[in-house]
Amino acid sequence: MTADAALAIETRGLTKRFGARPAVDSINLLVPAGSVFGFLGPNGSGKTTTIRMLLGLASATSGNMRVLGMDLPGQLSTVLPHIGALVEGPAFYPFLSGEANLRRLDSADRYAPGSTRAWRVERALERVGLTHAAGKKVHAYSLGMKQRLGIAGALLSQRELLVLDEPTNGLDPQGTREVRNLVASFADEGTTVFVSSHLLSEIEQMCTHAAVMRAGKLVAQGTLDELRGVGAAVARLHTPDATRAREILVARGLALKQATTPDAVTLTLPAGTAPEDIVASLVRGGVRVREFTMHTATLEDRFVELTGEGFDVAD
Repeated sequence: MTADAALAIETRGLTKRFGARPAVDSINLLVPAGSVFGFLGPNGSGKTTTIRMLLGLASATSGNMRVLGMDLPGQLSTVLPHIGALVEGPAFYPFLSGEANLRRLDSADRYAPGSTRAWRVERALERVGLTHAAGKKVHAYSLGMKQRLGIAGALLSQRELLVLDEPTNGLDPQGTREVRNLVASFADEGTTVFVSSHLLSEIEQMCTHAAVMRAGKLVAQGTLDELRGVGAAVARLHTPDATRAREILVARGLALKQATTPDAVTLTLPAGTAPEDIVASLVRGGVRVREFTMHTATLEDRFVELTGEGFDVAD
C-alpha cells in the first residue's frame, strides 16, 4: 500500500447517476485500515450502490476509488482476492448441503488451492457455528442459518477486507451475538470490516467508526464518539423565567437550541461543564428552576438529526 496505507477504503468525489438522478453524490469516504466501520443510512440513501461500486459490481459515473491501496476499477482483479463480501443476502443452491455449497464457492476461486479446500470449508463452517448443519440441504436452513452460511462463504480464504451487507438480518438474539463476536474476532486478526446496517444498536456495539448517508450524500463520518458528539450533552431547563434564563446562559457563552415550549430552554453543555454551576448561576440571576435534566447524545439521536428519519430502515 502507498502513502494512504492507513486507509482500507478511500473515495474522492464518487458519483453514480441513473439518468439525471444521482444515487451516490460525490462522496469522500475514508475507512481506516483495521477498523470495524458501520455504513448507515435510510432506505434509498445509496449504501448498497456504493458497496456495489467498491466491489466492481457497478461502474461509477465519476470520481475515484482506492481499496487496500489499489486504484479501482483499474486494479480490480488484483484487489478482489483480498476481499470477502456478503452483499444483498446470500444466494445458494437450495438442494445442495451447506458444505457442498461452500465447496463449489471455494472451487470458483482460482487463487484457492484444491488440496486444502476441505480444511477451509470445515473451518469456515465452524467459525459461524454451522458444523452441525454442514450436511443439511440449504432449502431446510432458517433465514438466520442462510445468513451465517453467507458469512462463511466470505471467510473461506484469509481476507484483508470483509464487506458485510446487513450481516445480522434474520438472526435471533443469540445468532446476532455470534455474528458480533465473529466481527470482533476478524478485527482482532487485523481484518478491516465494512458493515452496512440499519440497526443502530448493533453498530454501536460492533463498530469503531461509522458513516451516515442521506439521499446519496455522505453527511457524517468518523469514530463513534465523534458522531455522537461525545464531550457535549444536551440539557433541558423548565422555568417560568425562560427569557431571563436565556440571557444568563448566552452571557456564559452556552449554545441554545430552539425551544419546544415557552417555558423550556434547551442548551448544549460542553465537556467539563458542571451542571450544578449552571443551575447555581441561574438561581443567582433570579431564575426559578422547576426542572433541569441532562441527556447525552446517542448514535440514534445523531442519525435522526442527520437524516431526519427513524432508525429501523434498510437500503
